[in-house]
Amino acid sequence: MSKLKYIIATVSILILIQGCGVYSFSGISLNPETKTFQVNFFQNQAPRVFPGADQEFTNQLQDLILNQTNLSLTTSGGDIVYEGEIVQDYVAPNTATSNITAAQNRLTIAVNVRFYDAKDPEQDLEQRFSFFFDYPAASSENTVRAEALQIIYERITQDIFNATLARW
Repeated sequence: MSKLKYIIATVSILILIQGCGVYSFSGISLNPETKTFQVNFFQNQAPRVFPGADQEFTNQLQDLILNQTNLSLTTSGGDIVYEGEIVQDYVAPNTATSNITAAQNRLTIAVNVRFYDAKDPEQDLEQRFSFFFDYPAASSENTVRAEALQIIYERITQDIFNATLARW
């Protein structure tokens, strides 16, 4: 009798797994034929340009996809392609003091992304992603910029990943 229960349980599990189709535990839903990805250079077209910020963003997006998928990075002819530009990089006062001066500033970065899926063109996407970092007005932007970009780029690249590969 226990052998019958084992067989029924095994068959039930196989049916459930088969019914779910291709699934990844990281939440990625890709065509099984998709093997490569390409991240074109994200040029900085914001009114304020800081040297190296564009290369840092491009590298961080490549690293995230490499670390969270089994896709191979290629420089051309990728099954999926990311391209775009950094379109916004600005600082604005965020909160004020009683003396009508800024108590806190906000650095905001926005990136326009175009995503192309050669295996499933219905998944193509063009979207703007942005995030911010707040810091005390007494601090210079130059002293917090490296930390701010790390946090902002981490959030934006994760949002891009979720929108394009995880479909969240």
